[in-house]
Amino acid sequence: MRIVLFILLIIAVSGSNVYSQTRSTLSIDEKIYGLSKFWSEANYNFVYMYKINPSVWNSAYKEAIANVQKVQNDYEYFRELQKLCAILKDGHTQVYFPDDIQNEILTTNFGEYRIFLANVNGKVYVVDVNKSKQKDIPIGSEVIKVNGLLTEEYQRQFVKPFIATSTEADLNNKAAYNLLSGLAGEQYSIHVKTPEGEMKNIKLTHAKTDEIEMVSGSMPNSEMFEFKWLENDIAYTAIRSFEDGEVVQKFESILAELQKAKSIIIDIRNNGGGSGKNAMNIAKYFIENDIIYGAKNYSRNIIPTERAIGSFLTPQDTINGKAQWGISKKEAINYYKAFMGVKFHAFDYRPTVAHTDIKLLVPVVILSNSYTASAAEDFLIYLYDKENIKRMGDYTNGSTGQPIQIDLPGNTTAWICTKKVTLPNDEEFVGVGIKPNVVVRQNLNDVLYPLKSDSQLESAIQYLNQDEK
Repeated sequence: MRIVLFILLIIAVSGSNVYSQTRSTLSIDEKIYGLSKFWSEANYNFVYMYKINPSVWNSAYKEAIANVQKVQNDYEYFRELQKLCAILKDGHTQVYFPDDIQNEILTTNFGEYRIFLANVNGKVYVVDVNKSKQKDIPIGSEVIKVNGLLTEEYQRQFVKPFIATSTEADLNNKAAYNLLSGLAGEQYSIHVKTPEGEMKNIKLTHAKTDEIEMVSGSMPNSEMFEFKWLENDIAYTAIRSFEDGEVVQKFESILAELQKAKSIIIDIRNNGGGSGKNAMNIAKYFIENDIIYGAKNYSRNIIPTERAIGSFLTPQDTINGKAQWGISKKEAINYYKAFMGVKFHAFDYRPTVAHTDIKLLVPVVILSNSYTASAAEDFLIYLYDKENIKRMGDYTNGSTGQPIQIDLPGNTTAWICTKKVTLPNDEEFVGVGIKPNVVVRQNLNDVLYPLKSDSQLESAIQYLNQDEK
């Protein structure tokens, strides 16, 4: 009995240490207010609310009301809000931790170990580790179990329910990277299978890692812009962000070189977006005329009086109208859509005139992957149906839109997406991703040894060389 009590005491003290660093400043009233503010703002503003099952959404809200009154600290409180937010399944709809809490969260640091994880075709692999531990956990090891559960099951229960994202690919990426995220002192037991097939159990505890040197050594170029020549006069340019107008200046500085190219590769993999204007100011050089068509945009059209009338109507009224009230079928449809939250305002759709004297009309391949998002997806849309341009790689992130920012108690904010975006032909890509003309998946070697292996780039080069013949 003494041994059992001693073990329980250790667990209690250990658990206390995990959360002792984390503040607990919000009152119950503030917690309920913040939760209710997010829920109500989402009800009013979230553009894809029509895709969410109302009973699931409202039940989750009721559950969250009970849960936020039981949490031990502010960290657990914001996790509850993130869990509610994740039901909306949108990458531009997020609840953010306050900075001081976010800075406490550890993802890759485990004291004597530093480990980076990544998703590769649905499995979780160790893709980097501190040098002194490379024999303990070789890169390329697959994480088979976490805390006794199969990795997939552990993610389903403890990781994915807190991730707000639009696509399955992005969910898998984030769930892999954040598989072991937690606070200092939290412990994990992982079961890994090494590349040689050896099974290993590793005990990990979150703590600061002092060792800096990693197995990966030097990483690929991660600057905002890169240009180089490849074989057979193929010009390669990587655009890793549209955030700063400087990227347009850098691109325009190599226009003279690009005019010499027989073909061009534009690499926007891992480009998380930025300014759509910057994306357009580069895309215009690849348009034969000066007319650029972008995405179509919609927002919810909320008129309370129309919603009020619609609340008294039934689906049957949208078929025949409601003659006793003098409401025609067309009017009934309008009112009922308003009530159901599926009445939309379509923003004016017209092309943009973007003139330039220089036109790059040679064969072009644009490389994308599941980290290609937002303004980078706008870039693809500007060049979507051009005969000389092929999209290669993987589906994009499938997340864009215009979020509204709201303040929450605890000195933090949340985003709620207010704008629905489609391709020019009305096809939806949010939640799916923009499909490449030629799908090329990354393999494990591409992720582990990016300086040596890049099957997507190799496929682009092969395609352009075949096209040249």
